[in-house]
Amino acid sequence: MSLSDSDSSSYGGDHKNLRQISRERLLHEMLRSAKTGDSKSTWKVLIMDKLTVKIMSYSCKMADITDEGVSLVEDIYKRRQPLPSMDAIYFIQPNRENVIMFLSDMSGRAPLYRKAFVFFSSPISRELVNDIKKDTRVLTRIGALREMNLEYFAIDNQGFITNNERALEELFGDEENNRKGVACLNVMANRIATVFASLREYPSVRFRAAKSLDATTMTTFRDLIPTKLAAGVWDCLMKYKKTIPNFPQTETCELLILERSVDQIAPIIHEWTYDAMCHDLLNMEGNKYVHEVPSRSGGAPEKKEVLLEDHDPIWLELRHAHIADASERLHEKMTNFISKNKAAQIQQGSRDGEMSTRDLQRMVQALPQYSEQIDKLSLHVEIAGKINRIIRELGLRELGQLEQDLVFGDAGMKDVIKFLTTKEDMTRENKLRLLMILAAVYPEKLEGEKGLNLMKVAKLTNEDMNAVSNLRMLGGPSDTKKTGAFSLKFDLHKQGRPRSGEEETWQLSRFYPIIEELVEKLSKRELSKEDYPCLNDPSPSYHGSSLSAPVDQQPPAHSMRSRRTPTWARPRNSDDGYSSDSVLRHASSDFKKMGQRIFVFIVGGATRSELRVCHKLTTKLKREVILGSSSVDDPAQFITKLKMLTAQELSLDNLEI
Repeated sequence: MSLSDSDSSSYGGDHKNLRQISRERLLHEMLRSAKTGDSKSTWKVLIMDKLTVKIMSYSCKMADITDEGVSLVEDIYKRRQPLPSMDAIYFIQPNRENVIMFLSDMSGRAPLYRKAFVFFSSPISRELVNDIKKDTRVLTRIGALREMNLEYFAIDNQGFITNNERALEELFGDEENNRKGVACLNVMANRIATVFASLREYPSVRFRAAKSLDATTMTTFRDLIPTKLAAGVWDCLMKYKKTIPNFPQTETCELLILERSVDQIAPIIHEWTYDAMCHDLLNMEGNKYVHEVPSRSGGAPEKKEVLLEDHDPIWLELRHAHIADASERLHEKMTNFISKNKAAQIQQGSRDGEMSTRDLQRMVQALPQYSEQIDKLSLHVEIAGKINRIIRELGLRELGQLEQDLVFGDAGMKDVIKFLTTKEDMTRENKLRLLMILAAVYPEKLEGEKGLNLMKVAKLTNEDMNAVSNLRMLGGPSDTKKTGAFSLKFDLHKQGRPRSGEEETWQLSRFYPIIEELVEKLSKRELSKEDYPCLNDPSPSYHGSSLSAPVDQQPPAHSMRSRRTPTWARPRNSDDGYSSDSVLRHASSDFKKMGQRIFVFIVGGATRSELRVCHKLTTKLKREVILGSSSVDDPAQFITKLKMLTAQELSLDNLEI
């Protein structure tokens, strides 16, 4: 028995993404390593806690776990049947409660299992190790005692979360008592560090510096969140350098730590990609979509659950495409399928003119021999159709145009009032989101009487308006002058833009998250040292750092969202890294030619648009960009969390938009 970090054989060789490395570590380093000696051929029980079962489910499927010799998965806190002839693998957090449960299972004359292989998700304290060593009988029954250092959810090939769902509330809520905030940052720092332990990466750590309006303004806990988190991650990395075999001793990548106030608009504006629209407009639970399929017996339609994830090639291709682009592509795919099938052509011959996508869908469903191929295509046609119907019914095109115009200075207070008075059937959530964008761009427009009048025009409640006023809590100092920290300033110079036909549709994609500019500047070594200092001075041999940035810096990127031409208005076949086909082509390209990885971590929740940007920039910059956050929030979730900042007695379950 040894207490050591589980060493990986998967580093080096072919490039693997975050999710692949996480999967291999869990299946090979952890589960497969328990197949030793007399435990080689026996089936095992896998015991996890509430957090580690989610870590496992984000990276592995049940079939993967079974293939590694696990016949039963158990919850450490549930009453379990004794299986004294079987070995157990524990994958648990290193806390006192879990250690007590483990000792209870394996101590005494009749332990629950024959032998235990124990893997902790993050570093365990010396005190808890001593508690385990005290019980000599348990000690003889331990086959392994290791720190996996894997305590994050790999939500995407280039994205992870630390599962701090209440980070906004705990960090930005109660300014008087920082105890919860400090605890939250400690957990977050530990979990971020385990990402670098898994990937065997050692970053130069940069963070958004605290902003003070002047020398007399006291810096608050909120202002120092990125600074404190950077220090916490750094402490963990210093320990890893000493304790993890083969951990790099010099910088291999870059980490940029931000918090949600860096871009208050991205979480609430309508993002027009297929992925974002699915999560914004459909009642999805995570990545789970429930739809109705015709009953095989001819009865009432049956409900079927599907996961919109990377194993679905159509989802992988279309998720970052504009919804209009995605709909066109789906129609093309369905048409191509029909044209290649003789039976379908015969059926089509009896009709005149072009067929609708729905007609094509019905026709293909009548061809049972192709049902497996067409299932996924048919599913996405249904989803895209439903999204487009909701867009029409809710008038989201016009709303989206106003949102974008507000951000880029082409609309103001009068336009918002006119829109609210003429579109009285607009949903409460959409009215609220519109006012929140107005508040982020023009904070002075919602002060005092003006704010109350807007609330009346929009017919919103005081609770709704809490979300608007609480945006200010993310913005640091409560000064609301135009130059204040709460206001986001944009490049307002007018620029001619095409207004006709198809390009008008793509115009809704003008908006882009601020992190796109920040990451580009970081990669070009143009990110301001003053606004984004580096915690560690990179070694002389390290060339990926932006510390050598020129002194004559451009204005701080965090206060600027420069105007750009509509990205999706480019020709479909342009290979610029923006179209979904272009991204797909490059996704499978040789990652060995890539530069060093860039990690961006956003405290307080990231958005799907920010994850999309990381995929896009990977192709554009030839550097893999990985997004991390405390959570990934859809607009409704973000608004609910904002309301929680001043709703002390409420829980996330009973607070709705």
